[in-house]
Amino acid sequence: MSVITTENLTKIYNSGTTAVTALDHVNFQVQPEEFVAVMGPSGCGKSTLLHLVGGLDHPTAGQVRINGNLLTDLDDDSLTELRRRQIGFIFQFYNLIPVLSAVENAALPLMLDGMKPIEAHDRAIEWLSRFDLADRLQNRPDQLSGGQQQRVAIARALVAEPSLILADEPTGNLDTRASDEIAGLLRQVTKEWGRTVVMVTHDPRIAAYADRILFLKDGRIVDDTLLEAKNGSSYEAVTAKLKEIGD
Repeated sequence: MSVITTENLTKIYNSGTTAVTALDHVNFQVQPEEFVAVMGPSGCGKSTLLHLVGGLDHPTAGQVRINGNLLTDLDDDSLTELRRRQIGFIFQFYNLIPVLSAVENAALPLMLDGMKPIEAHDRAIEWLSRFDLADRLQNRPDQLSGGQQQRVAIARALVAEPSLILADEPTGNLDTRASDEIAGLLRQVTKEWGRTVVMVTHDPRIAAYADRILFLKDGRIVDDTLLEAKNGSSYEAVTAKLKEIGD
């Protein structure tokens, strides 16, 4: 079963003469353990697509299914539960709580879901240790580098063992070295830990870490490219495709 299925997914903001179509009848599927990047010009609907898939916004028309669950059929409580247990979110600016330590930030989703603090902290420590943060457990976000903060955010996204990770420009606030580290970790999330990752990015070098790239333009998918190699040729293929669609 597909992790994500969209059917004629459409999002229109406002109405009448001021209507803006952010997504226009978008259809695609994402399979288990795929790493999919979403690219396209600014304003093409990338983040809107991620928000609709994650249940953070409602479509004007069309459908989204996550692991077979039709999002429009879920009431608010059921949708919240699905997001908390089946989807992990990663954002460009980390969205960590400044007054909490790394382990407290990573454990927070579990505690909000009712897990005992000691169990939640043990799970958070496990994931943070996988990301080489065992010596930073008690550090607050302002005591961590940007790359370390994003690794905490990835641990937080994974701590509830979701099947799907949605990442919106996860390297957009990082330097080149840290960006490569985060992109490599997201690839590891799919290949070693069996999760599905969908990542919005404007950077062809980061997109080249993915297995597949969806190219959006004017709210529509204009190309769906499978990347064969994980080396320089992938980067060249991505940049050529962007030039072709007019990024």
